[in-house]
Amino acid sequence: MRVLLDTHLLLWALSSPERLSNQARQRINSSEVYASAASIWEISIKSALGKLKADPNEVLAGVEPAGFNHLPIVGGHAAKVVELPPVHKDPFDRLLVAQARFEPMILLTDDDVLGGYGDFVEVV
Repeated sequence: MRVLLDTHLLLWALSSPERLSNQARQRINSSEVYASAASIWEISIKSALGKLKADPNEVLAGVEPAGFNHLPIVGGHAAKVVELPPVHKDPFDRLLVAQARFEPMILLTDDDVLGGYGDFVEVV
């Protein structure tokens, strides 16, 4: 199974794996895992605004050593956002859901609200 980590799960998987639920850990260990450029972008913006203490370059550098794959943002991902119901307003989360639907893969998240997007999202 191919899974895309949301930004929180990516950060936790790389720097604080003890924060991951058992279900998240099992899914990550048994899947082909992807980290989106959208998450790196979100980390960059939130770090610059002082809302997050994470170095986006360190996160980016940690993706492959962790055994994860990079998922770039392509035009099809951005265009897929228009098809999403108004479940969530966060643009980063909406792009991650759109990427999961476009590829297709499952977006793993700890955000119950994102579960409202249906089959392409798994709350762990």
